[in-house]
Amino acid sequence: MSQGRRRPLAAVSLLVTTASLVAACTNAPPPPLVSETPTTQPPTTTAPSTQPMPVEVVVGVDELEAGFNPHTLADLSPTSSALASLMLPSVHRPGPDGRLQLDTTLMESAEVVPAQEEFTVRYRIRREANWSDGAPIAAEDFVYLWQQLRSQPGVSDAAGYQLIEDVASRQGGKTVDVTFSKPFPGWQSLFNNLLPAHLLRDAPRGWSTVLDDGYPASGGPFAIRQVDLDRGEIILERNDRYWGPPAQSDRIVLRAIDKARQVEALRSGDSHLAVFGADTGTMQALRDLGDSVQLINVPRPATVEVLLRPDSRALADIKARQAVLAALDRPALIEVGTGGGPSEQLQSHAQVLAPSEPGYTPTEPAGAFPAKPDPKRVEALLQEAGYHRSGGAWLRDGRPLNLVIAAPFEHEAYIRVAEEAARQLREQGIQATVVTPTGDQLFGEMLAANPKSGESGGAASVDMAIAPRPAGGDPAANMAAAYGCPGMTPDGEQPYPHNAAGFCDELLQPTIDAAMTGQVPFGEASSIVEPVLWRAAVALPLYQQAQVLALRPEVEGVDPGPGLSGPFSSAAQWLGTYADSDGY
Repeated sequence: MSQGRRRPLAAVSLLVTTASLVAACTNAPPPPLVSETPTTQPPTTTAPSTQPMPVEVVVGVDELEAGFNPHTLADLSPTSSALASLMLPSVHRPGPDGRLQLDTTLMESAEVVPAQEEFTVRYRIRREANWSDGAPIAAEDFVYLWQQLRSQPGVSDAAGYQLIEDVASRQGGKTVDVTFSKPFPGWQSLFNNLLPAHLLRDAPRGWSTVLDDGYPASGGPFAIRQVDLDRGEIILERNDRYWGPPAQSDRIVLRAIDKARQVEALRSGDSHLAVFGADTGTMQALRDLGDSVQLINVPRPATVEVLLRPDSRALADIKARQAVLAALDRPALIEVGTGGGPSEQLQSHAQVLAPSEPGYTPTEPAGAFPAKPDPKRVEALLQEAGYHRSGGAWLRDGRPLNLVIAAPFEHEAYIRVAEEAARQLREQGIQATVVTPTGDQLFGEMLAANPKSGESGGAASVDMAIAPRPAGGDPAANMAAAYGCPGMTPDGEQPYPHNAAGFCDELLQPTIDAAMTGQVPFGEASSIVEPVLWRAAVALPLYQQAQVLALRPEVEGVDPGPGLSGPFSSAAQWLGTYADSDGY
């Protein structure tokens, strides 16, 4: 692709100003911005003026997988994060220092209402804030997100929403009063990536699949023009109904290509930038491009971990779980998952915070996980759990220890980790089988089922899982979502969905609750919770996901984003180059 020239912004600005003045003085629509000859003049022999070529930014990415719901574990991917940044409105976003601050493009204000009997937050939405189909962004969108995230299985940020008792609409839906059952200091982490309730609440396919093919409307500076997952391409164009500052470029093209082609596309200029999970070889090839490409490591809001579910029959005994951990070669799992790329620099040694989050410190007990598997410890622990070795396998009551390890089939890195873990366990005489259900099946059904229900296909059918643990937002809420016991619905008839780890410690729950409500500082609560989690052997953190941002110099306005927001959070400020053809 030829690079072309950047859009002459000053000239466009002058034409826009002129057109606006004409429109202000007449009832007629403004003339086309590119026309300099009145339509009443006779035609001339000169060539007619044409619409300037669109300004675009072409972004190389790893893959474009279906599923764009940023609130579900199944869809927790670079694709969903990128599209959410470009099209979904949020009450708060990370500021330059990484701390959450009010998004004043969407909101007039958001504040705790004083002197209320119950903890209440009042949100005032800007009157001009609309979805791209013209419907207002309003209280119904807050209600929809609250109702889904407090009750649906497999969501990534449920805990804070489960404290909400009521969401009330005021002033035509542009004022929203949210009442909590308990004080929640982390309330600013809520109501991000709002969804268009008027288009989704009655969707026939339901919450788990309703956003598989994209968003039906946009509340951000870009909107989806085309999704072609077979070709590996998503085209986004400027949202003309966006009430905020317009995007600098006309369109953004996301193009999925393999690692070798990523490097070649950056070298030739066919990609203006790339955001992907490079391995060791690819990183060296990128460095070989020299000063023509700037490289920045970008952490993602997820830590990859191995879950050992205490509600499974095979791993109900803590000694069995500890034996499994003693059989695993953790550095090898990390190498397989990261390929030696940016994620390898973010190895995780804590149960709640991710390595790049503020306040992160390793909490792993010294010597808990040796560099290599410990066969003697595996043998001792399994014997304590009632197993004996016979014919190369571990048996108890005549039945072999055979573990089912699940990984979502949409994520190749997770599957690689699962297969390596199974190989390592078999070397220690522990039989292991890898299954690859869809992300919706794994997180929305299998891992979220009531472990005591005995339902076929429920939690008991999965002993281990390779899964993401969300990062960012309120750390106390993340701790509660990952390891807290399920609370009850307001009517008290049924519990909320279980966490993916299948873990619940009734003695630990008051500390988790106290951290959520601010009665105990998170650091103090974490110092109590983390040792219990390590001893319980329910999760083995591996690494925080990360990508490399490779940037050519002809595109302006690109940065890695504050906090864990990622580079697409600044996409409205990206200024690309003229496209080869208009492509419309």
